Amino acid sequence: MQSYLTTIVAALAAAAIALFLVEVVHRATRRLGRRSLLMTELTDHTHRSFQVAATVVAVQFAVRFSTGYAVGTQWRQVVLHMLVLAVIAAAAWLVASLLVAAEDVALARFRVDVPNNRHARRVRTQVVMLRRLTIAVIVILTVGVMLMTFPSVRGVGAGVLTSAGVVGVVAALAAQSLLGNVFAGLQLAFSDAVRLDDVVVVEGEWGRIEELTLSYVVVQIWDDRRLILPTSYFTSKPFQNWTRTEAAVLGTAEFDVDWSVNVQAMREELRRLAESSDLWDGRVCVLQVTDATGGLVKVRALVSAADAGSLWDLRCLVREHLVGWVRDHRPTALPRMRAEVGDSSGALPWQSVQPRRPVRRLADTDVPDDARVFGGSDDGTARSEAFIGPDDTPTPTPTPTHPTPTPR
Repeated sequence: MQSYLTTIVAALAAAAIALFLVEVVHRATRRLGRRSLLMTELTDHTHRSFQVAATVVAVQFAVRFSTGYAVGTQWRQVVLHMLVLAVIAAAAWLVASLLVAAEDVALARFRVDVPNNRHARRVRTQVVMLRRLTIAVIVILTVGVMLMTFPSVRGVGAGVLTSAGVVGVVAALAAQSLLGNVFAGLQLAFSDAVRLDDVVVVEGEWGRIEELTLSYVVVQIWDDRRLILPTSYFTSKPFQNWTRTEAAVLGTAEFDVDWSVNVQAMREELRRLAESSDLWDGRVCVLQVTDATGGLVKVRALVSAADAGSLWDLRCLVREHLVGWVRDHRPTALPRMRAEVGDSSGALPWQSVQPRRPVRRLADTDVPDDARVFGGSDDGTARSEAFIGPDDTPTPTPTPTHPTPTPR
């Protein structure tokens, strides 16, 4: 009985000493590392795991050296084996805490709450994926090491290794979809095809990447729904990434109006609206006639914004304002259907025939900047070089000359 009490007292004393030493180290590290982000993260993340690991190791040594009287007994072997398993688990927890602390330090260096956060979102995506992978590897290795402490498992291990090839093939076939998603997740993390907080269009839905794991991707749709897709979707199917290079994007608003519309007046109204709105980032404001077939003219307004959310609101604002402007100030430009009944020669009194006169063609310098997408402004010139090339200038079409009428 005296020996058992000695063992218990030794274990408790060892645990108390270990906790005291850990607390001393924790306070000293916190005080010395006030100006170091790495030391602060280490003291915050590893305090509990360090306490558990130190306590378990101290108790194991105390029990091992204070139970010399029970060498060879069953209960001593069981207790020591349980303590070894606890030491392995505590050590794995401590290693995982150290890795998490290092990853948090890496994430803290890259802020995502700034306008130009493309590089930060890329690093954040890679670090988060590495964190999930390292924790999974640590758990698997820990379970494997703990199982190898059992003699029966070690005996079975030799037989398992002989059939590892067959088992590996069977497991690969059974987990083909799972392994495909895992490799796709690693590919997404390091290929820079998609990152956290990227604005994407998938399956006809517009949203942002909310969560990116090794097996699935969560897309937060604009109306707060969640679209969950396997990671292999983004490596096997096309999708739109609006913020791969930068957050600023372009958007359009199209209108079907009558042929009598005053395009230049509509263009000036769009410019006035854009300059008075805080949603416009000042880059692109263009209005063009993109189609003129049948009885309608298709007019497209192209505007830019700093991010996708602002662009959506700006496009809606442009539609609402220009619809009201056409209705109130240019009612003759509203869509209409025409039918002509009677003599087509224009001799009837209700028919108006415009006199023929030479058409004055505008020179290149007379074309306003907000009437061209590929040219005019600095942004339009850069866009033209991106789609055409700086050395591949298109050949200008010769302008037909009109004969000057001879006075009589």
